[in-house]
Amino acid sequence: MYIITDQLKENGFSVNRLDQIIKRNNNKRQFNTLEYFCIYIIMENIGLIVENTSYNITAGNIVFLGPQKSIEFGKAKGQDTFIISFSSSFYERSIKDSLFLNSQLFFNYNSDIFIAPFSNIEEMRVVFMDRMENFRKKDKSLYLSAAHNAIERLILDAFLHIPTEEVKKDIKFDYLYCVNKFKVVLQRDYKTAKKVSHYAGELNVTPRKLTEMTEYVLGKSAKHVIIEKLISESKKMLSYTNYTISQIAFELGFSDEGNFTNFFKKHTQKNPSEMR
Repeated sequence: MYIITDQLKENGFSVNRLDQIIKRNNNKRQFNTLEYFCIYIIMENIGLIVENTSYNITAGNIVFLGPQKSIEFGKAKGQDTFIISFSSSFYERSIKDSLFLNSQLFFNYNSDIFIAPFSNIEEMRVVFMDRMENFRKKDKSLYLSAAHNAIERLILDAFLHIPTEEVKKDIKFDYLYCVNKFKVVLQRDYKTAKKVSHYAGELNVTPRKLTEMTEYVLGKSAKHVIIEKLISESKKMLSYTNYTISQIAFELGFSDEGNFTNFFKKHTQKNPSEMR
């Protein structure tokens, strides 16, 4: 993400203006969320590139991102964009908290980000900068409690914008947790590991159990999830980079261009060259 601050290391939570983070990052605008959950409060129009997909975010929106996402911020000054970062250990205090973290907000199956509107820009500024700073100066325990409550408020407001049919009411929390952890590990390892057994081993479950969980949560097998990820990344590289097909094959961990082309054609019914 950037040089991890002592505050984030010690407390598992931090809130900063984007311009301050960029300055600390040697003026670079590229970051990675690493193991942290992130919420961006956008009070100025700004462009984002998340996992090679571009988004134009207008002022008055909140962006939710899960772990292991690569991000690049556009040329906005960053004085009116606030970055909240926190660990799962900081936020998870109850089953309800676990549901929030493992929801569509941070693990959106249709997009790498979830965007929700808010109505009062000035209120956001007061709550997340002025008020939080006052708590920080007064008492650490109060500050962390206020931070947890502020994050929960953002999440609850955003939940209103998740389609009702996408919110499971009979969710198995252990399945949801494991599937989302699988998606995080997949984001990290998809270029080098393409077998279900690798991810099952990382999660300390059997391949059969992992597929049982993905079918329950996502309606598809673990193998299908891996294939979808590879196809999605392939299409992004074919559309948004100048790499040759041979270079893309190498980047995605295929042994050669022919192997990659056969894989892509099998799952899309198109040759990679047709995507350019």
